[in-house]
Amino acid sequence: MTTSKHIILIILTLSLLLCNVCIYAATVNYSVRGKVIDKQSRQPVAYANVVVTGIPGKGASTDSLGIFHIEQVPPGIYRFEATLIGYKSAVTSEYLVSASTPFIEIEMEEDENMLAAIVVTPSPFRKTVESPVSMRIIGLQEIEKSPGGNRDISRIVRAYPGVSFSPIGYRNDLIVRGGSPSENRFYMDGIEIPNINHFATQGASGGPVSIVNADLIREISFYTGAFPADRSGAMSSVLDFRLRDGNPDKQTYKATLGASEVSFSGNGHLSDKTTYLFSIRQSYLQLLFKALGLPFLPNFIDGQFKLKTKLSAHDELTVLGLVGIDKMKLNTDEKGEDAEYILSYLPTIHQETFTIGASYRHYAGKHVQTLTLSHNYLNNRNVKYLNNDDSSEDNLTLRLRSVEQKTTFRFENRTRLGQWTLKEGAEVNYSNYTNRTKQRILSSSSIYHTDLNIFSWGGFFSTDYISTNKRFSASAGIRTDGNNYNQEMKELWKQLSPRFSLSYDLTKQWALSGSAGLYYQLPPYTALGFKDNDGIYINKNLKYMQVIETSLGLDWHLEDRLMISAEGFLKQYGRMPLSVRDNIPLACKGDDYGTVGNEVLIPTERGRAYGIETMLRWQVPGQFNFVSSLTLFRSEFRDIPSAWDNRFILNVSGTYNLPRRWSIGGKLSYIGGAPYTPYDEDKSSLVEAWNAQGRPYYDYSKYNTERLPNFAQFDVRIDKSFYFHRCMVGFYIDIQNITGSKLKQQDVIMSTGVIENPSAPIGEQRYKMKYLKQESGTVLPSIGLTVEF
Repeated sequence: MTTSKHIILIILTLSLLLCNVCIYAATVNYSVRGKVIDKQSRQPVAYANVVVTGIPGKGASTDSLGIFHIEQVPPGIYRFEATLIGYKSAVTSEYLVSASTPFIEIEMEEDENMLAAIVVTPSPFRKTVESPVSMRIIGLQEIEKSPGGNRDISRIVRAYPGVSFSPIGYRNDLIVRGGSPSENRFYMDGIEIPNINHFATQGASGGPVSIVNADLIREISFYTGAFPADRSGAMSSVLDFRLRDGNPDKQTYKATLGASEVSFSGNGHLSDKTTYLFSIRQSYLQLLFKALGLPFLPNFIDGQFKLKTKLSAHDELTVLGLVGIDKMKLNTDEKGEDAEYILSYLPTIHQETFTIGASYRHYAGKHVQTLTLSHNYLNNRNVKYLNNDDSSEDNLTLRLRSVEQKTTFRFENRTRLGQWTLKEGAEVNYSNYTNRTKQRILSSSSIYHTDLNIFSWGGFFSTDYISTNKRFSASAGIRTDGNNYNQEMKELWKQLSPRFSLSYDLTKQWALSGSAGLYYQLPPYTALGFKDNDGIYINKNLKYMQVIETSLGLDWHLEDRLMISAEGFLKQYGRMPLSVRDNIPLACKGDDYGTVGNEVLIPTERGRAYGIETMLRWQVPGQFNFVSSLTLFRSEFRDIPSAWDNRFILNVSGTYNLPRRWSIGGKLSYIGGAPYTPYDEDKSSLVEAWNAQGRPYYDYSKYNTERLPNFAQFDVRIDKSFYFHRCMVGFYIDIQNITGSKLKQQDVIMSTGVIENPSAPIGEQRYKMKYLKQESGTVLPSIGLTVEF
């Protein structure tokens, strides 16, 4: 019996034992407490009606202090809706009602046009005026129970249109609308975080597992286009995380034991005005990878915290932090040619990354001002020894230490003027990039050192409009960014970034929306800080990368239950860095561990990605959630397929809640084969060339002329929750690729270590080579046990 089958058998046995232990657990109901306040004045809203969506007749009214109590609410995930004459109906994000239900604060906004109370059905298919297309809201239900996601955000968003996944290996590369993993940006409560994965590829993002603990997330806004003006540097997607607030009423904690890590989180209050939220995780991922027979063994620790203080009714301060510590060693005990190949080139990796930030917000009637100060840091270290023999420094082939730091100060102001909303802001940044690398090839060695400092600045303005009857909305904005790297980047008018969005409700069910924008992104620091042998910054001619993106969408929705949408998009890339050495775009690199961008580049590459996305979302609160998406697209540079040109992506995902707090879900993913470049066997066999990187070289004269076969994967998830008076116990099984599908990859060529012509000059000596058959894909089970109290 294989290792995977053993693991599945153990998981099923444990699940049955847990069921027998808890079979007699009684279902209990809980009380929900919260407060309704005016969004502008921050004063309590008295006598508002608050209801639990999905439970007819379950609700309560606020008292004179805006406080409400709802008794005997069954456990589960719900939204809450507040209504009152003279106010717009307000619907919350999703909350888990259990023994540790948080205090719920609902903000309501006055509406002068509302003369009577109206019933508004809450919709999970929300959109904003600024982003009426290319934006999805990911709630608690999907985060907690997404099949195959294992509560990892990079995997959860794969169910949405335009998002590819990499079936090769164990990575979380976020590939959106044919763009590279480096084109995404991440924000957490308004503070930018450089990467959301452990073991990131420096200069490109990615990694095998998320740094962000899903226990702390309230909701996620996922943009694949129509990017807000206050979110800079994205060309493919923006993931905007909204964290939960700490509980001002009580202290609650959650412990999770998973297949790859153990975590502990908590939230509560330090005083009447200050709440806290924290999480810490320790992985034992190396045990799982060793059991699966993989030649690399990652291990990580991460932590998060959030402190929020209400200085007054109109002022609040939020401080948050995120840290990840990564260490990947090589499993040299693993035998076989496949392991031998990976071990021949993969270095040991040590990474530390952290982000810390503070945000001060002042509510001044129709105006809201926000000041944000943040700092992020990445320390990336790679070490490689010839034949992985570290007994002597003479065997050292690579020792790299590369550090990136960025400090940001940003000011924003938002003004609501009836049907208009104005938003403006500015930011300044200081970035530092250092790289110290020692590399040895045969008897010669080189030492590389760079130290780059960049000051950058930017500003934005946008305005939103909603018609009186709510059927028409429009948004227009402009942003500009610059820095002191070179003269062209200093000139703000050369990075003007206009954007425009429109939406019109044709009927109560049909809506037509569109957007267009020009977006810029700074090339990676590894490219900007690259020096030649004379110590000169050789990439000083680089420019801000740019993409012009247009989208047009049509959607139909039936209340809060069903939505069908179709959206077409066109992305036109310009100023993209081109590798002088390989003659391919830098954007087509970065799907492996290590560092990319540290080479000679020129900003001449142009490309495009275009396609159509369709999606069906069907939700019945408390019963089931179904999402299906199909994307047909092309991604190319110079009419040649890019590395991310899969042509089509199909995802079908659903969860169903069974009686007695069981739920089951499944996800089918089907993706077109990615293009690939054949290997250059003649160059790869050279002893000097092979020893330089320990892996074969590509024949870039045949760039992406071949294509891998299509790949399908099926994931399954089973959840069971037990609710008690003082705690909740949850248990889940998440099995990725339960069918054990295999993806055929290009056969690799590898050195045998035997020199065919030892008497030849060193520059002409060649290794005898061999071919290795490459397939990936295995059953990857995960088991989790959570206790919330």
